[in-house]
Amino acid sequence: MFKEFKAFISKGNALGMAIGIVIGAAFTSIVNSLVNDIIMPPLGLLIGNVDFTNLFISLNGAHYDTLKAAQAAGAPTINYGMFINNVISFLIIAFSVFLIIKLVSKYIPLEPKKPATKECPYCLSAIPEQATKCPQCTSDLSIKEEPEVSV
Repeated sequence: MFKEFKAFISKGNALGMAIGIVIGAAFTSIVNSLVNDIIMPPLGLLIGNVDFTNLFISLNGAHYDTLKAAQAAGAPTINYGMFINNVISFLIIAFSVFLIIKLVSKYIPLEPKKPATKECPYCLSAIPEQATKCPQCTSDLSIKEEPEVSV
């Protein structure tokens, strides 16, 4: 089991995945700050001085001025304002990832180029496009005649 773990961790994919997770976590905190500290306050002001973090429904029927007050009282709440914040955060992250992938794919193709191959007319194996002799059946490919087909 240790050998399998060592083989897995030494692969480039595992290291790339780990780096992606760490960068993703850091990026998420930046986007959350952007949403909570930059985007939501003006949006709340436009809507009418609404603080989205304090939009909630108290399920015990009591009225609380803030979400913190409701949580301090131990009241069960549906925090739809936090949900709105999270949806906006998700949309910003998804759009950012889309832009990054679009930018990267413009300069670095995501799919590797397939080698140019052709089919040997004699043995039907895939061979390099520039080949003049088939490595499988050793037929000379520079001759442009059709192979004989025996029935």
